[in-house]
Amino acid sequence: MPRILGVDIPNDKRTVIALRYIYGIGPFLAEQLCERTGISPDKRSKDLTEDDLAKLAALLDSEYVVEGQLRRQVQQAISRLRDIGCYRGLRHRKGLPVHGQRTRTNARTRKGPRKTVAGKKGVKEMR
Repeated sequence: MPRILGVDIPNDKRTVIALRYIYGIGPFLAEQLCERTGISPDKRSKDLTEDDLAKLAALLDSEYVVEGQLRRQVQQAISRLRDIGCYRGLRHRKGLPVHGQRTRTNARTRKGPRKTVAGKKGVKEMR
């Protein structure tokens, strides 16, 4: 498996797809990287030479924020929001959706599995 910036990229995928396994690289940037380094996007990543890998690593290192550095920036931005106590920071702290989504239904990804609470008895049983 080729290794770029400490990330193993899959062997049998096209280079333009395999580059997306690096955090911070999406479809557009992967295409742009292939174009700028002169690597064919259709070439399989196992067929990349050491020179190609070095070109990619040098370009990513010098001009783009990816992987660990990008993760660190995102975490710092979230912790800043938490520290200043703004609405978004409180939502992050409570583990609720941050961007205005509804929470009465859905939002299970952020809230986690349902925590069932014993509720009221049914209306029929009260009579």
